[in-house]
Amino acid sequence: MVIPIIGISTCFEKQGGHYYHQTGDKYITAISNVFRGLPLLIPALGNKLDRKKLLEQLDGILFTGSYSNIEPHHYDGPVLEKNIKHDPQRDATTLPLIPEAINAGIPVLAICRGFQEMNVAYGGSLHQNIHEVAGLADHREDPEMDLDDQYGFAHPLTLTPNGILDQLSDDQTPMVNSVHWQGIDQLGDGLVVEALAPDGLIEAFSVKNAPSFALAVQWHPEWKVMETSFYRKIFQWFGNACKTHKT
Repeated sequence: MVIPIIGISTCFEKQGGHYYHQTGDKYITAISNVFRGLPLLIPALGNKLDRKKLLEQLDGILFTGSYSNIEPHHYDGPVLEKNIKHDPQRDATTLPLIPEAINAGIPVLAICRGFQEMNVAYGGSLHQNIHEVAGLADHREDPEMDLDDQYGFAHPLTLTPNGILDQLSDDQTPMVNSVHWQGIDQLGDGLVVEALAPDGLIEAFSVKNAPSFALAVQWHPEWKVMETSFYRKIFQWFGNACKTHKT
């Protein structure tokens, strides 16, 4: 059995009096359950991380979601709220790592914050509060709901004909969850739209001419991935690319 090694991005968080490099269990278990990948957490070391050596060891990378947001100076955005949660060490780790991994032919799947990171890494910009942008819907979760309801289906997608998601979906308008405040304003250079929300917000994109799988999605396909065919197929395609890289 081919067991690919999958790097998973982490956040730099303070718990009590100590700092931790950590990620959500749902990302780790999705990798393990869908295609038996071996998860390897990537510490948020910024420039101290030997990216070249890391990429030599990996067969794929999953860039995860997070409660933090990218510091707006990375895309020339204004500082709108001083109390918004940021993670500069994660930014310093993921933003240079994403294009290096893709250029090296490492399969990449980016989710939520990872989706936004990939857009910024390729020169794109973000809306910091989608619900305040004229013409766009409120894509935030309801904090009064329990997790199952927060991560329940929120809206359909319109898939780009003959795109990656169109090829793997059995439905032309698959339903997805929606638990994010921020989203794409300007799409980065060399990125191709794969799916739109009903309000026209970009929900997925791929990297044009990438040597391997390079897909980013705004929603959370890792959530109950084994129970949702569309979500599971995304991870299966990612896993197949990682296994091909392994061999």
